[in-house]
Amino acid sequence: MFNVTLQGEVFNVYEKISIADFLKQNKPSVLGEACCAKLNGILKDLRDLIDADCKLEICTFNSPEGKKAFWHTTAHILAQAVFRLYKSAKFAIGPAIDNGFYYDIKADENITLKDLDKIEAEMENIVKQNIAIEREFVSYSEAEHILANQPYKLELLKDLKNKGSKVSIYKQGEYVDLCAGPHIMRTGSVRAIKLINVTGAYWRGNAKNEMLNRIYGISFTNNEQLDEYIKLYEASKNIDHRKLGKELELFSFLNEGPGFAFFMPNGITIKNALIDYWRKEHFKAGYKEISTPIILSRSLWETSGHWDHYKENMYTTTIDDEDFAIKPMNCPGSILVYKMASHSYKEFPLRFCELGIVHRHELSGTLHGLMRARCFTQDDAHIFLTKDYIKSEVKNIITLVDNIYKKFGFSYSLELATMPDNHIGEVSAWDEATDSLKSAMAELNLRYKVNEGDGAFYGPKIDFYLKDSLKRSWQCGTIQLDFQLPKRFNIDFVGADGQKHTPIMIHRVIYGSIERFIGILTEHFAGAFPFFMAPVQVIILPISDKFLDYAKCVQEKILSFGFRVKLDGRSEKVGYKIRQAGFMKIPFILVLGEKEESKGTVSVRKYGEKATTEKTLDEFLEHLKNIK
Repeated sequence: MFNVTLQGEVFNVYEKISIADFLKQNKPSVLGEACCAKLNGILKDLRDLIDADCKLEICTFNSPEGKKAFWHTTAHILAQAVFRLYKSAKFAIGPAIDNGFYYDIKADENITLKDLDKIEAEMENIVKQNIAIEREFVSYSEAEHILANQPYKLELLKDLKNKGSKVSIYKQGEYVDLCAGPHIMRTGSVRAIKLINVTGAYWRGNAKNEMLNRIYGISFTNNEQLDEYIKLYEASKNIDHRKLGKELELFSFLNEGPGFAFFMPNGITIKNALIDYWRKEHFKAGYKEISTPIILSRSLWETSGHWDHYKENMYTTTIDDEDFAIKPMNCPGSILVYKMASHSYKEFPLRFCELGIVHRHELSGTLHGLMRARCFTQDDAHIFLTKDYIKSEVKNIITLVDNIYKKFGFSYSLELATMPDNHIGEVSAWDEATDSLKSAMAELNLRYKVNEGDGAFYGPKIDFYLKDSLKRSWQCGTIQLDFQLPKRFNIDFVGADGQKHTPIMIHRVIYGSIERFIGILTEHFAGAFPFFMAPVQVIILPISDKFLDYAKCVQEKILSFGFRVKLDGRSEKVGYKIRQAGFMKIPFILVLGEKEESKGTVSVRKYGEKATTEKTLDEFLEHLKNIK
């Protein structure tokens, strides 16, 4: 007999039983909502067995893990529908992504947007049939036989390291897929589906490989959720940062660098404004800025643990017959800076901050402009301290994060992410670190959700989720408490007792990725950025060439006060120039004519307003200086 703890209740179990059958017997109402589950914090398929004492947590569609399983299952429903409609179709991969799912498919005829309706209709038929989704573990040779007509699946099968082990496959009716799961139990649980788009995608993201059709979709448990998504989706298309990035001449993405942003002068102005503000706030908060190399040796990443836990996302190279990696994170570099000098407890907390450029090999299908890119700048910080400072320092960081987010008008929520199954270090150290984060939030009277098993491999973390103007949630800031890397790198400090001790380390970002934060801000403000960030803050429009000299004098004085001002001296009608300035979302338009020149004034029009006001130039400059 063993005990299963679920939602505060303890159940006696007398023999091995699947999670689904356990719920069916003990909590049938919960089974209907379950997408997957966690056993002692480890993500499981509902088909997995309970065979020992455990804590069972149910992942519904409202949880990140449950949503991923739900969307992954819908990707399989999409594949089954295509399999029915295009008998010779070949299937590559079909993962869940941040907002929905996709499947890469090769059919004899190219699948286009006009085909999505019939595929969607067949998906709805599969949902109505409520087909049971079954999992089997088969031998490698059996899997080869089952997938004999699917070359992409066979190639994926070959990548499996241990060919002697069993392989997981999922079946739903006539459709079979190579997959690790987890998946929901039946197709009928997916009640609202919408196929969004179809694009081209190279197999494995390599332009030397075949071009496949990538079909994107979204699904929900009810039509109300889908209707709300479609409404927000249609609204978001008008403020898509990729569209606005081109229109406002901020940034772009080119085929020559997939996943790598090209910033234009306007975009760099915004980026530099964010950096300048970040530096000012960190200087006030007692941080010391550092900079570390982009490429570091493999041995460093092995010591940090990234080579074992993150290698598939790292770009590597060879220099002088030695393996190197382009850094996906900044923490090992900060530790090397720490090791360059001896340290005393009197220096703590020692706060290093870094605007570190990192590279991560993201799958081509997950790339999404600045929101998911392969190169970005982390506004990183690594803080070295002792246990005595943990609570006070975490509280200081939360206060700093709160101040910075308020600058942009963001509200946010908090999640505490706990020990994952691939963690390093002793469980007791994890418990101590997790309790410290809980205590800090409790002292600030902060509400938070617990995200079991989603911590970094080296420590638990507090994640900050921003809510934008379309009520979408974005994970940006994080505070990660690390007892492990200082030990792995053998760093120390001299304590009050004159002996050497190992410090504790906090990893922390606020913007997260500066580039992604720009993408979020672009959509949040629909391109009408706060005054301090606007690429052009003031534009001067003389009514005719006769007033160019006065316009230049006004421009020089505004420039002397440090504001970004542009003079549009083109021989165009002023109405056209006003409309164009509005399209570029410039905060202030100054129209200058005979009246303004004779009185030494400016006619001011604020972005989004039709009315103009007349001010002296000094009054206008005073107004600009008072904008927060």
